[in-house]
Amino acid sequence: MIIVAHVLLILLGATEILQADLLPDEKISLLPPVNFTIKVTGLAQVLLQWKPNPDQEQRNVNLEYQVKINTPKEDDYETRITESKCVTILHKGFSASVRTILQSDHSLLASSWVSAELHAPPGSPGTSIVNLTCTTNTTEDNYSRLRSYQVSLHCTWLVGTDAPEDTQYFLYYRYGSWTEECQEYSKDTLGRNIACWFPRTFILSKGRDWLAVLVNGSSKHSAIKPFDQLFALHAIDQINPPLNVTAEIEGTRLSIQWEKPVSAFPIHCFDYEVKIHNTRNGYLQIEKLMTNAFISIIDDLSKHDVQVRAAVSSMCREAGLWSEWSQPIYVGNDEHKPLREWFLIVIMATICFILLILSLICKICHLWIKLFPPIPAPKSNIKDLFVTTNYEKAGSSETEIEVICYIEKIGVETLEDSVF
Repeated sequence: MIIVAHVLLILLGATEILQADLLPDEKISLLPPVNFTIKVTGLAQVLLQWKPNPDQEQRNVNLEYQVKINTPKEDDYETRITESKCVTILHKGFSASVRTILQSDHSLLASSWVSAELHAPPGSPGTSIVNLTCTTNTTEDNYSRLRSYQVSLHCTWLVGTDAPEDTQYFLYYRYGSWTEECQEYSKDTLGRNIACWFPRTFILSKGRDWLAVLVNGSSKHSAIKPFDQLFALHAIDQINPPLNVTAEIEGTRLSIQWEKPVSAFPIHCFDYEVKIHNTRNGYLQIEKLMTNAFISIIDDLSKHDVQVRAAVSSMCREAGLWSEWSQPIYVGNDEHKPLREWFLIVIMATICFILLILSLICKICHLWIKLFPPIPAPKSNIKDLFVTTNYEKAGSSETEIEVICYIEKIGVETLEDSVF
């Protein structure tokens, strides 16, 4: 037992010595990197490089570096290599710092910072463009065997508020390692470029890299300040509307079907919205779907127009723009009558209304009696005979009264001559 105890103590001591060698010494002095430089390697792209300090004490530890971006937007990250690529706008200038760090479970040792800077490019204030916007769109590429789809790029901007009238702007874009200058511009009334169109680009329709766009300019009267901007493809990609939208009605059952838009994304990568509009009462129904078919119960006595739009699902890419609505498809009964039928209905209703008003006026003012008075009935011997005969046959006063009353309604004068 004593021997075992001695062995355990020896092993424990060796372990402590080994850990002491492996753990960083808190008294170690970390020195900052040297030869820190910032180099522009492309549109809106820089390369940060540095070297370890040659005077840094070498120990059995792994040194790391902390990089801090100061301008144009603050950011920081850690790396174990001595260079770093950064995609960022440069028209405001760029500055960064780096330092050596050594991490342990309980502490962080760090050297002092070393910094480098790129100054903002020269140019007069107010001469750079403003309100730069860009959109991409995917079309089928029937001319290339390597790519089934082609991406176009369209950018617009406004002229700087203080730019001279002879200012001319030029646009460039970079995607990945490809950089291209615009060849098709739209101009304002002074002949200055205010929009650019690339019918074909090197942009990948399903790509995830940043799109960098730079617009610089020239003038005889002033130095034009350049302007660059970064775009995320999912945020500017204008999706095409769904294809071959069809709608059929069976009774009150409306069935709608469509095909996915022209896109490099597969069919399961799309969300859809269906819009059903009742043209009779203005009711609007919008449904969000993940399939390319929809069934709805509608009013079969009304006419409806149907439209569908699409967007790339978040399962395949970050959420972006919705497409335009597809062309409306009209289904159902058209309750609108032809103009001729409406005219006849209005005429008939007007005539009936006038006749009704005239009849009411005649009844209230007794005009009908005044215009057409009743014709008196002539005296007739036949009536006298009828009265006399009935009177002779009557055997009681009650019958006589009844006959008198009956005859009285016919003619009062005739009755009196017969009885009395």
